[in-house]
Amino acid sequence: MKTITVDLAGRAYDIAIGSGLIDQAGRLARKLLAAPRVIVVSDETVAPLYGARLAASFKAAGVDSTEVTVPAGESSKDYAAFGKLMNELLDKRPDRRVTLVALGGGVVGDLTGFAASVLLRGVDFIQVPTTLLAQVDSSVGGKTGINTRHGKNLVGSFYQPRLVIIDTDVLDTLPRRELLAGYAEVAKYGLIDDEPFFAWLERHGVALLAGDKEARARAIEMSCLAKARVVAADERETGDLRALLNLGHTFGHALEAETGFGPDLLHGEAVGAGMALAFDLSAQIGLCPPADAERVRRHLATVGLPVRLRGIGGDNRRAWSAARLIEHMRGDKKAVGGRLTFILVRGIGKAFVSRDVGEADLGRLLDRAIAA
Repeated sequence: MKTITVDLAGRAYDIAIGSGLIDQAGRLARKLLAAPRVIVVSDETVAPLYGARLAASFKAAGVDSTEVTVPAGESSKDYAAFGKLMNELLDKRPDRRVTLVALGGGVVGDLTGFAASVLLRGVDFIQVPTTLLAQVDSSVGGKTGINTRHGKNLVGSFYQPRLVIIDTDVLDTLPRRELLAGYAEVAKYGLIDDEPFFAWLERHGVALLAGDKEARARAIEMSCLAKARVVAADERETGDLRALLNLGHTFGHALEAETGFGPDLLHGEAVGAGMALAFDLSAQIGLCPPADAERVRRHLATVGLPVRLRGIGGDNRRAWSAARLIEHMRGDKKAVGGRLTFILVRGIGKAFVSRDVGEADLGRLLDRAIAA
C-alpha cells in the first residue's frame, strides 16, 4: 500500500492506494471515526459487487454499517434524487458522529460528499472510489455537488473527506468505456504541467487500459500526487492553480449539457473531447504548436476516446450547434462577469487560464469541429 497525504492545515487526510484495500477499509478507517458507525452510500451497480465485502471489513473492525443505494448514473445528481437520498439517510436516525462512506464512482462521491456537508449541518465522510475517474480525480480535493437544468455541479460545496481508499483491483470489473473515461483525467495531468508523464502515457496507455496492473498503479499514484499538490496549494480554487485542473472542462460540460447529461456521453469522454478542442483552439489562435494539438488528438483517439463531435452518441448522434454550445458555456460556473473562462495551452505541459477568448474564434473552432 502507498499513502499520499493531502496537506491541508488542520484538515490533512491520506489517500491509500493498493490492492485489496476494500477488505481493509474498516481497519484503515477505524481510528478516524468519531463513533463506530457508518452509513455506506453506493449505487445499484456497485453495491452488489463490493457492498458485502466493505460491510464485512467494517464488521471485522467493530464498526456498525448500514447501506443506502441510489440509481447508477448522472440522473442521481439532481434535486429530486438528492432529496430522496437525504430522507433515506435521515431514516437511519444518524447523529453528528456518524460517518458517510461513498462506495462508487464520481456520481456517488459527489452526491455523498454534498450530503455529508449538509446532513445535520455536517458529518464526516470517506471516499472509496471504484472507477478510474473517481480514483484519480473526483474523490480527491473536496469538490461535491449536484447538477441542475442550468448546468453541471452548479449546486455544491467544498467539503474534504477524512480518508480516500483506492483499491486498484476494482478496475478489473470496470467496463472498458468507464475505464477510458477515467483515462482522460489521467492524461489531463500530463497535459497541464507534466509533459514527461504524457509521454509515458503514450508508451504505456494502451497496456494500462488492457489491464497492466503496474501501469495502472503508477498512473493512479502520479495522478493523485499531482491532484494532492494542487489542492494543498489552492483548495477552494481562489487562484488560477486549481483552475488548471479544469482543462477541457468548459468544452466538456457544454457537450454534456447538450447531450442531457445522459448515457450518450460520459463525463470523462466529454473531458477528453474538450481537451482536444482546447488544444485545437490554442493552436488556432497561435498559442500552441499545431503539432502538439495533433499529438494530443492522435493519442486520445488511439486509446479509444471520442475526439470528434460527429462520433459522439452512437446511434443517437446529434445535430451540433456552435451557438448552443456557446450558450451552455455562458452558464458554466467558471464564467466571470459574463466572460468565458478556458484553460488554454502553450504546448503539452504548459497550461494556463484565459478569460479573453473571442467568441468569433470560438465559433470558428466549433464550426470546424462540427463539420470534421
